[in-house]
Amino acid sequence: MKKIIKSSALMAVLAFLTLSFTTIHGGKKEIKVDKSKVTWKGYKVTGSHEGTVDLKSGFLKFDDGKLVGGEFVIDMTTIGSTDLEGEWKGKLDGHLKSDDFFGVASHPTASLVFTKVDSEKKGSYNVTGDLTIKGKTHPVVFSIAINKNKATTSLKIDRTKYDIKYGSASFFDNLKDKAIDNEFDLATELEF
Repeated sequence: MKKIIKSSALMAVLAFLTLSFTTIHGGKKEIKVDKSKVTWKGYKVTGSHEGTVDLKSGFLKFDDGKLVGGEFVIDMTTIGSTDLEGEWKGKLDGHLKSDDFFGVASHPTASLVFTKVDSEKKGSYNVTGDLTIKGKTHPVVFSIAINKNKATTSLKIDRTKYDIKYGSASFFDNLKDKAIDNEFDLATELEF
């Protein structure tokens, strides 16, 4: 009889601990970084360039099935172009990693932390977040769509807010056709 009581008590404790753990972490969905994609597109007077950058880690947080938060770390050392090949790709990729742009030797990661999430309609949310690039943090606002275990979003980022001024007509005169737009596009396809 004592064994049955001890076994029952142990099972009750284990069930309580399991439910407690699930309650704390149950709404946090880790991003599958190997199945997710982050793409960028930058514009200049004479055209554009595009490429990818890898997520290092991330999660979305849900409460009663609704998005309530999220946090991401981007591995800036992986930034690269996808529209060029050979020598030109090497030059652009190296320049993007240099201090003229993202300075990845000193700032190997960037991050995005959701600070406010408003439900727009089922599966669609307006998000305000703190984006940190090159050690500088500024708020960004964007929409995100959630469908089952996938999320998609796109946003425009003003690079000059993060001390990325190279080729900006806002800071340099006489650039003519060498000018690069201040804003670039970032699009994500996330799986969790």
